[in-house]
Amino acid sequence: MVLAVKLRADAFMVCLTHALSTEEEEVMGLLIGEVVDDCADVSAVSMLRRSDKRKDRVEISPEQLAMGAQEAEHLAIRLQKPMRVVGWYHSHPHITMWPSHVDVRTQSIYQTMDSGFFGLIFSCFNHDAQSMGHIDLTCFQSVTSTTTEGQEILNGRDLPVHICRTSSISQPCLEALSKLPRILLEEEQEALHEAERESSDLLSRVHNGSVFAKSLSRFMEIICGPIMQALESRLEHHERKIKQLKAEKTRLKEALT
Repeated sequence: MVLAVKLRADAFMVCLTHALSTEEEEVMGLLIGEVVDDCADVSAVSMLRRSDKRKDRVEISPEQLAMGAQEAEHLAIRLQKPMRVVGWYHSHPHITMWPSHVDVRTQSIYQTMDSGFFGLIFSCFNHDAQSMGHIDLTCFQSVTSTTTEGQEILNGRDLPVHICRTSSISQPCLEALSKLPRILLEEEQEALHEAERESSDLLSRVHNGSVFAKSLSRFMEIICGPIMQALESRLEHHERKIKQLKAEKTRLKEALT
């Protein structure tokens, strides 16, 4: 039973970057961590490739869950700590953060396999009355309640989620972030191949190729470029920090001698 969720800041950044990668359809992924004293500690993320792009729903296949569990096992060996898939996340572009009836039903299915399994929803690309953009986050589970007529219904139950500061990006989160461009590329390639199977005339192939090239250019502009800039900024910050620490080490050694 999970009563609260602790989301590491670097894992939060990976989830949010994935959610902001597209405002046309929802994206999804798995949350990896450990559960200690009824609190889920999320420290790694597994982004999932969508086989079916939809504006209003996403679903995780059993094969993807199995792959996520395998990835968690590999992380447990690398980090020498118990790691497993503890939840899932998906985005709500242009709509509220509250889970839909489809989300609640999907969540209830996952909870049949693990009662502590939970979901995160990132609501993005929304604006308030002053045209200021904002991002909302909610954490939920499914609960069954009984109406006065004796009918059982599913509802969402909110869980407290705390974002915990991290001094740097962990290696698992850095690896997950680096996979995002490849996942988006594979999704576009699959869409291109599907379009080519439906229509093989020359004009359609030229059109489909142009759409594919436009999508790749967009990924380079809004995904790859900003990620590289952010990582380069972090690298410069850490190099300055290392230089300061070395200077402090030298000063302390001189003071001791």
